[in-house]
Amino acid sequence: MNRHDFLRHLHRVYRPRNYLEIGVNDGRSLALSRVPSVAVDPAFRVVTDISCDVHLVKATSDDFFARKDPLLHLRNGRNPFRALARRDPLNVLGGDPKLELSFIDGMHLFEYALRDFMNVEKHSRWSSVIVLDDMLPRDVDEAARDRHTKYWTGDVYKAVQVLRRYRPDLVVVEVDTEPTGVVAVFGANPESEVLKNAYDEIIEEFVVPDPQDVPEEVLVRKNAVRPETLLRADFWPALARARNLRRPRSAFAPLRSRIEAVTG
Repeated sequence: MNRHDFLRHLHRVYRPRNYLEIGVNDGRSLALSRVPSVAVDPAFRVVTDISCDVHLVKATSDDFFARKDPLLHLRNGRNPFRALARRDPLNVLGGDPKLELSFIDGMHLFEYALRDFMNVEKHSRWSSVIVLDDMLPRDVDEAARDRHTKYWTGDVYKAVQVLRRYRPDLVVVEVDTEPTGVVAVFGANPESEVLKNAYDEIIEEFVVPDPQDVPEEVLVRKNAVRPETLLRADFWPALARARNLRRPRSAFAPLRSRIEAVTG
């Protein structure tokens, strides 16, 4: 299953009510959305028909998130659920919008991917799903910071190492999609300051010159689950229902064990 097929099925099983995409390129992944969306890319070239209410932002993701109200479109756009906004307990549809499904496929350098995750998490909830692309390079050349191959992941694979070390409160699932894998992150905590406070020391340790020292377990996808296995898991209906309930982040605990069971 390639990344676009994975995203297509993810939209179906999770049924997000909004969508954020960082790194639009030609629009193939954005074309999968049917809900109010925000798509960010400093040089997008959309050649695909788009079937959602979308705000296309021509900017870097750093500049986008530096705006006073970056998700204004999700609050004021032509939202099909607008009639329910006043009764929405999570203020997903009215007030301060919270992201439900986000796809990060921006600059293929570790520090950019990490900042993108940090910024997306600030606008998410524990019931949100954050997907990062190009997380499983197949060789050291694909993982180079200085691109010299057709398929290129850069060193964004390091984000998994950082999240697992600094943020054990999250569930980070590597998914064996073609060609270069994705990672799905569950349990976002917009109140967390851990990555922000440790950012400088993280960059000092993980941003190093080529060639990159890619762990063998990444290259052989030792910890990656089949996309079909993750998509067919039994926790999705409960995760989707959780978006409608006024429950604290502690409600993530029982779902966490069900998600981790999928990874073996």
